[in-house]
Amino acid sequence: QVQFVESGGGLVQPGGSLRLSCAATGTIFSIAVMGWYRQAPGEQRELVATITRGGTTNYADSVKGRFTISRANNAKNTVYLQMNTLKPNDTAVYYCNLKAVPGTSGYWGQGTQVTVSS
Repeated sequence: QVQFVESGGGLVQPGGSLRLSCAATGTIFSIAVMGWYRQAPGEQRELVATITRGGTTNYADSVKGRFTISRANNAKNTVYLQMNTLKPNDTAVYYCNLKAVPGTSGYWGQGTQVTVSS
């Protein structure tokens, strides 16, 4: 069983910044990929950013150049998402995800709300 501690969401004005954190705990034998996904009201869940065990990152086109995913130096089960120059259409519930095997659905956090509004 895998549990997540997610934090960092909230309300921010357009152009502002937020930093999301996710720490995975529990029975974790291996981590192939960790990342963040988001789901806006009435929309499907979509990939935001991922980071592999080897450190390779991947971003949705809509966030490239604005968001940065990283991993804690001394804890490979902890990832961060630095979000800069936030826009109203970044408003969504952001979910942390861990995959022990690439290509599988993996484990999901409970989500943290990010609202970008003036």
